[in-house]
Amino acid sequence: MKKIAIIGRPNVGKSSLFNRLVKKRDAITSDIAGTTRDVKRRHVTIINKQALLLDTGGLDKGCELFDKIREKSLEAARKADIILYMVDGKSIPEEADKKLFYELQNLGKDVALVVNKIDNDKMKDNLWDFYEFGTDAIFGISVAHNRSVVPLLDWMYEKIPDCDIIKEEEDDTEEEEDDVNIIDEDEEEFEFDDEEFDEEEEDDGFFYPDESEDEEEFEDDSIFAQNDRIKEFDENDVNHIKISIIGRTNVGKSSLLNALLGEERSVVSSVAGTTIDPIDESIEYKGKQLTFVDTAGLRRRGKIVGIEKFALMRTKEMLENSNMALVVLDASEPLLDLDEKIAGLVDSNRLACIIVLNKWDIANREDYDKIIEEVRDRFKFLAYAPIITLSAKSHKRVDKLHDMILQINENYSQHIKTSELNVVLEKALRRHQLPSMRGQVIRIYYATQYETRPPKIAIVMNKPRGLHFTYRRYLTNQLREAFNFSGTPVLFKAKKRGEK
Repeated sequence: MKKIAIIGRPNVGKSSLFNRLVKKRDAITSDIAGTTRDVKRRHVTIINKQALLLDTGGLDKGCELFDKIREKSLEAARKADIILYMVDGKSIPEEADKKLFYELQNLGKDVALVVNKIDNDKMKDNLWDFYEFGTDAIFGISVAHNRSVVPLLDWMYEKIPDCDIIKEEEDDTEEEEDDVNIIDEDEEEFEFDDEEFDEEEEDDGFFYPDESEDEEEFEDDSIFAQNDRIKEFDENDVNHIKISIIGRTNVGKSSLLNALLGEERSVVSSVAGTTIDPIDESIEYKGKQLTFVDTAGLRRRGKIVGIEKFALMRTKEMLENSNMALVVLDASEPLLDLDEKIAGLVDSNRLACIIVLNKWDIANREDYDKIIEEVRDRFKFLAYAPIITLSAKSHKRVDKLHDMILQINENYSQHIKTSELNVVLEKALRRHQLPSMRGQVIRIYYATQYETRPPKIAIVMNKPRGLHFTYRRYLTNQLREAFNFSGTPVLFKAKKRGEK
């Protein structure tokens, strides 16, 4: 597949053109120079041919961060087959632009000069000044107003080989092929077969004396409602694991991404908040596709300014579409309340989770037990998440993380037989009977798992509101003792018999 790289200095409209070509607001855009820092990759359809589009950071010099952004952008240009060099049509041509353009031409690639911000017919006169670049492949466009973009598309179309033509009917399905299929919670269906339990319900071991009292409806408890908010995942997607890397600024998320991929994919610098736009990259590992997403570092609400607000929105969006999260903590520094709030996003999205203690090479290893105890104490809501210590910078123990991800994905995707679930449930009920509710007897008939990723278990009972959150917690612990649910939440949904 041909690669098309959009190159240029800061604030010329590269990310806006990227969004226009992928037909959605994917890359974050702003008037602030240096908004784009990492190379963003997306599949794009040029008329009816498929290509890989690369959005790069601005070619600028200055501090350590800008130097690294420039280096990444030029590296993307060298790997690309087609280069779109963008300039600002509202200003006169600059020598720096000419020099960069000639350097790109010397790479032997197909290079087009894209003069952006030609917003009206009067501004077309500015285009003549750019012919001194000495190229025939020059296009005056306005991304903001979608003017004169078609000739540029035609030029790119000619450069893409015919072998990359795709069928029109496949456009809609292939364009979003990486998205997780999420069904709206309000439209959730609850399906399982309970016929086998109807015939012998008196002998199932969970049937209590005949109920004589009338059914009574109780107002929903927020804890119950929150526990029942379950996302639906495509069962056929089990071999594709989407993993978000989250944490506060400067804990080493981008370094961890690079270590996991085995290449310098994400820009790493000492500047806090280096990553703005989430960057995703996939690898194949033992027959599974692992898609890692490096998200923007999160700060306290009062310190979030400008484009970081968009970064926070994108981070939350990525978490909603993920299966697993790597919560990265800095083992060399004391834990903060902010770490707990960030980890809370994992709990609210019902994700599988691994807690990563990064920078272990510079941490006080003698305090290992103390550090682990503090993590467990602070992140009680992630008690199911295993902890791994590593150093992303030196790659020490990073290799163990790949296998750990696969194991937790197995736990996250497993389906427990109904018979096995009910054996555990029967023992749990005998050990600790369900308390009554306002003098009414609460009966559990049986349990069955009706969904995976995460495991979702239906508790079929006479009064669903009577399943108190403390008893849910008790049942969860009993299931964790019986089955390997390490790294994954276990969700319960209390239902009446026959309810869909």
